[in-house]
Amino acid sequence: MATRRIGIIMNGVTGRMGTNQHLIRSIVAIREQGGINVPGEDTIWPDPILVGRDEKKVRALAQAHGIERWSTNLSACLANPDDVIYFDAQTTTRRADALRAAIAAGKHIYCEKPIATDVATARELAQLADSAGIKHGVVQDKLFLPGLLKLKRVIDSGFFGRILSIRGEFGYWVFEGDWQSAQRPSWNYRKEDGGGIIVDMLCHWQYVLDNLFGRVTAVSCLGATHIPERIDEQGKSYECTADDAAYATFQLENGIIAHFNSSWTVRVYRDELLTLQIDGTHGSAISGLRECKVQSRVNTPRAIWNPDVPNSIRFQDNWMDVPDNETFTNGFKAQWELFLKHVVYDTPFRWDLYEGAKGVQLAELGLQSWAERRWLDVPELTLTKES
Repeated sequence: MATRRIGIIMNGVTGRMGTNQHLIRSIVAIREQGGINVPGEDTIWPDPILVGRDEKKVRALAQAHGIERWSTNLSACLANPDDVIYFDAQTTTRRADALRAAIAAGKHIYCEKPIATDVATARELAQLADSAGIKHGVVQDKLFLPGLLKLKRVIDSGFFGRILSIRGEFGYWVFEGDWQSAQRPSWNYRKEDGGGIIVDMLCHWQYVLDNLFGRVTAVSCLGATHIPERIDEQGKSYECTADDAAYATFQLENGIIAHFNSSWTVRVYRDELLTLQIDGTHGSAISGLRECKVQSRVNTPRAIWNPDVPNSIRFQDNWMDVPDNETFTNGFKAQWELFLKHVVYDTPFRWDLYEGAKGVQLAELGLQSWAERRWLDVPELTLTKES
């Protein structure tokens, strides 16, 4: 079989996620493995052009990773018919205009989440893409984590019986930037620049819950800005106008209750930065980024509350590891391969811009819930181009 080149315009890849996950661990990794081998078809060879506003940064990034093409002129890139995919990893506030331009140029769309800052714009983008007859997708990387893939295997087996509740803990301490440099960019903490953990993480929890457990039908969310001032990349102090922690409870269509604590102001005392506990009538599971453990009802110890005597039970000893049983690749890379095969060979890909709009909707309602201090219903979006 021959090799089939596919040109990709990659915009915003000089940022942390764009560089590490989408360029190095996805596109570069695919090239290093010789492309994407599709049985009975040509091998897909991604040929990216890196786009950024800072010429020095984008040129250095391209040279460092053996990428021959780079540009600071997005309009010129979109005008090139040899590049058929547009990928966007810019800050959220810049995304919608760039996606509109790419859709107008007839490019297939793949982009980071959230796809927009509000649900009306998110729906508009999805409908524009459909009307243009192009393929479109949104990054939903946590579905491809080894821990969640193993959890999906446990769910599909019927192990839980009836699932009752989900408790999620996500986050870590992001340094303020004074005595140690911050691990996240300063725009994350400015609402006017699209920052905030509710906008960021509720999009994730929507697709995790929707794909693994059931549709979210109601939300109650409390946000907080625990650290009011931080130091930016230039060493200057700035006011934090966006939330750095979110405490959200969700009701699902099947009666499951889910609660997620998301924080950039928490010190980690758990095995992984993301931990989900799922409790069911027949068993429970603890799932993280890479690991998944289970405890069945027959292995559940009899816990008795008695603070007057030392606890005699080592609770962790009664959990069993779910084995890998397969080789897992980087989650971003796995979804990139699926999208590229979808574009070239029309294989199934269900994580489209409409799915991205659902995440934006939940984040928007989470912010509204916080502002109004009340529960809000999550209406089911009508997600067709005729709507």
